[in-house]
Amino acid sequence: MSNLSLRKYVAAAAFALCLPFVAGVQSAAAAVPTVTLPDFTTLVDKVGPSVVNIRTTSRVGSGGDLRGLLPGLDEGDMSEFFRRFFGIPMPGQPPRGGGGGSQGDKGDQGKGGSRSTPDDNQDNSEQSSGVGSGFILSTDGYVMTNAHVVDDADTIYVTLTDKREFKARLVGVDERTDVAVVKISASNLPAITIGDSNKVRVGEWVLAIGSPFGLDNTVTAGIVSAKGRDTGDYLPFIQTDVAVNPGNSGGPLINMAGEVIGINSQIYSRTGGFMGISFAIPIDEAMRVADQLKTAGKVTRGHIAVAIGEVTKDVADSLGLPKAQGALVSSVEAGGPADKVGVQPGDIITKFNGNNVDTATDLPRMVGDTKPGTRATVTIWRKGQSRDLPITIAEMQPDKVAKSEPRKAPQPKERASNSLGLAVSDIPADQKKALKLASGVQVDAVEGPAARAGFQKGDIIMRIGDTDITSAKQFLEVAQGLDASKMVAILVRRGDNTQFVPLRPRVPARK
Repeated sequence: MSNLSLRKYVAAAAFALCLPFVAGVQSAAAAVPTVTLPDFTTLVDKVGPSVVNIRTTSRVGSGGDLRGLLPGLDEGDMSEFFRRFFGIPMPGQPPRGGGGGSQGDKGDQGKGGSRSTPDDNQDNSEQSSGVGSGFILSTDGYVMTNAHVVDDADTIYVTLTDKREFKARLVGVDERTDVAVVKISASNLPAITIGDSNKVRVGEWVLAIGSPFGLDNTVTAGIVSAKGRDTGDYLPFIQTDVAVNPGNSGGPLINMAGEVIGINSQIYSRTGGFMGISFAIPIDEAMRVADQLKTAGKVTRGHIAVAIGEVTKDVADSLGLPKAQGALVSSVEAGGPADKVGVQPGDIITKFNGNNVDTATDLPRMVGDTKPGTRATVTIWRKGQSRDLPITIAEMQPDKVAKSEPRKAPQPKERASNSLGLAVSDIPADQKKALKLASGVQVDAVEGPAARAGFQKGDIIMRIGDTDITSAKQFLEVAQGLDASKMVAILVRRGDNTQFVPLRPRVPARK
């Protein structure tokens, strides 16, 4: 066989050996499902006309050109932003050189009246104080936005996508949920479709439309990152990775059905700009607030006058709770509804009117949605037992700043040589009376397990597990009998707050 024939034979054999592999790759590729990215164009056409730009102004005296600047950005930053990326002056600012016949001047004049220039800045002149977004709730002109968008505004202007501008009337604001409703004199407006935020799923596509940096009708998209995100406010938020920036506040968060499921309200940022985390108010909560604002101009909420915290797994295990759920009562307002029925610091509220309180943030919403004067039932867990307490809901008043009485720092009296790492002493009778304490001992020294858990001198130990602590002698007896292999929950009061702190006793030293 010639060399040429031999090479052809080897090549043909190699090709034949590769055929099964190629076929396997092709079949594997065919097995992978094809994912089609969403097309938002139809959605924007449907929802876009319902989204509005909101501009607020305030009256200032002469003595400076005060412009409404965005948080975290000064006038120089914004001017450079618009010059570099858009080749135009910052909106509301005359072109350089003061040319009166340029196109930029004409673009700054709207149907609701022209914006002021530096020459117009006389006493009590109207100056821009903020910009945000909103959406049309009803065809007769009700518009929803954030409370912080219209905060301290003397005049509110609402601009539609067809460039019509209206002066709006403030219907009402609710700072606790950051929801506001304004009204414009118009009819046959394109109202937005209200969705159900309870059906939101993590990972679904969502859309935001608003006015970031004052740029009207800007569309951004992303997914829902998390639900029920507690940021310390009254409501748990919908977290997304949609690009939301200053100016997007008050705009709608839209699902793929074209329904609003939230109001874009907050961003997490160290710079004032988008960093991939934004938060929206669930629309079902916002609509409850809006209905009250439209009816009464304010929101009425119920409360039971307790301060609460989360129940951790360690605390639940230590107290015998089946699972980590409920709201831990850290303090009870004297004379309030909870105080009258015997709720105590250290109680865990597990149900309200028969409904489970899964997390601490559930309780304020449940109580807040209950009409003042209504009789309800709170279920508490105390010392290993569950009990129901009837309670009458009171009306929540504006927040008050509580002032605690100063207390002298206690002097250490001994080393904390017990299994908990806490040295304690009895509390003087007059101090107990001032603090309204029936029991408890004062921490004088901290070391070992207690130091690692965050205990401090001056803390008051009220309970170990289910045992009330009435004296320093009793504390030592209880501490000596603890099992070093199990966590124990210590009820501790610091200032006006009371909470359980889980602690694992140390093994006694061998003598």
